[in-house]
Amino acid sequence: MNIIGIDQLIYGANDLAASVKFMQDFGLTEVPNQAFGRYFETLNGTGILAAEADHASLPAKLPSMSQLRKMVYGVADQATLDAIQAELSTDREVKVLDNGALETVDDSGISIGFQISIRRELNLPAEKINAPGATHVRALNVLGVDHSIEIQPRTIAHTAVFVPDAAKAEAFYVKRLGFRVSDRLGGGPFLRSGGTTDHHTLFLIQAPEHIKGVEHISFHLSGPSELMLAGQRFQKAGHESFWGPGRHGLGSNWFWYFDGPLGCRFEYDADMDQLDTDWVPRELPLHEDNAQAYLLEFRKQNWAPFNGPAKKAG
Repeated sequence: MNIIGIDQLIYGANDLAASVKFMQDFGLTEVPNQAFGRYFETLNGTGILAAEADHASLPAKLPSMSQLRKMVYGVADQATLDAIQAELSTDREVKVLDNGALETVDDSGISIGFQISIRRELNLPAEKINAPGATHVRALNVLGVDHSIEIQPRTIAHTAVFVPDAAKAEAFYVKRLGFRVSDRLGGGPFLRSGGTTDHHTLFLIQAPEHIKGVEHISFHLSGPSELMLAGQRFQKAGHESFWGPGRHGLGSNWFWYFDGPLGCRFEYDADMDQLDTDWVPRELPLHEDNAQAYLLEFRKQNWAPFNGPAKKAG
């Protein structure tokens, strides 16, 4: 099925003011005049809608600690919507909303939706590098580091989701919705939907029922230098780094995770592997060295060459 990926995530915020500031500082842009709540989008229109946790228009709360209310996937066309409706209606209720979108629940009991994608097509340059022996990619006199640039996430990249039965959840997304397994980490599958070549749009993590919901949301940037600048700015704005910066092994994407007020983490992401149907999934045991190809420790610099020569030991 031609499911592209996450279009929107809907949250009931326990602290809406803090959530709004977090998303603004992260680089998302608010879109005014919503039917309810506050919507913050990436450059291609994918984004997050948050409303006060008790707002009557929100989907029902999960019976867990999660603030997630619904995950909405974007699809390529009406034919894909029709195919999803026909498939899932065989064993569960599938509502057709006023805007033509579908709403149902997955096999983990998480509310999911499907709509013809709201994504806008992007035509933006990628981050460029120069290397000896290769033609200059970044032109002469164009700097590789520019602290003045505006940084905005380009799109929602993927979600990692806590589920009580990862095998059951995997079967639902693979057998019913056409997702493919890219790799496995400790048994947890990285899944990519049929309408994308990204290494994964969904990562399923076995976890207790009481924390079921989104563990983190990832947002693509143009490259690792932009990721480092964005993370540095976000940290200086007072937000707590959880993991990173670094680069993952499976997927190869650069990462920097931050804790946030929506009960999940936000990840800056860059340079993910792109796969096709020839890819053969790998399976690695759960270990930090398999989760991170390398990890950088970002800390305040306390050394500079003009401080004088290093003291000799002893």
